[in-house]
Amino acid sequence: MYPEQIVAPMKAELTSHGFQELLSPSDVDSTLKQDGTTLLMINSVCGCSAGTARPGVLMAVQNAGKVPDRLTTSFAGFDIDAVKQARSYLLPYPPSSPAIALLKDGKVVHMIERHNIEGRSAQMIAANLMQAFETYC
Repeated sequence: MYPEQIVAPMKAELTSHGFQELLSPSDVDSTLKQDGTTLLMINSVCGCSAGTARPGVLMAVQNAGKVPDRLTTSFAGFDIDAVKQARSYLLPYPPSSPAIALLKDGKVVHMIERHNIEGRSAQMIAANLMQAFETYC
């Protein structure tokens, strides 16, 4: 498990912009099972991917015409039980961190895995998400 002083600023990058933390399996269940749309960002320490994923997610949310009903996040390697439970909703996608999922009525309708994040700019990630928001939100 990562030390809190390492993950706290990375968590705050999202929570300070309205993302709700999912810290336990029950948080995950009560949130992801809801009707409507939920954006789930599996946050990560990984600098190369998470360093563009977080800004890309924020850019998308701040600039999209349509946005998900709920913005949520859980931190891989820190919120261990919550992330494990969240990943059960993301099947058949394998565990990936960072990862960004858009769920509608509890089902994944759009997924951006780590390999889709690596080597892409925040602007590219934002454009991908904004397209998904337009389609599903």
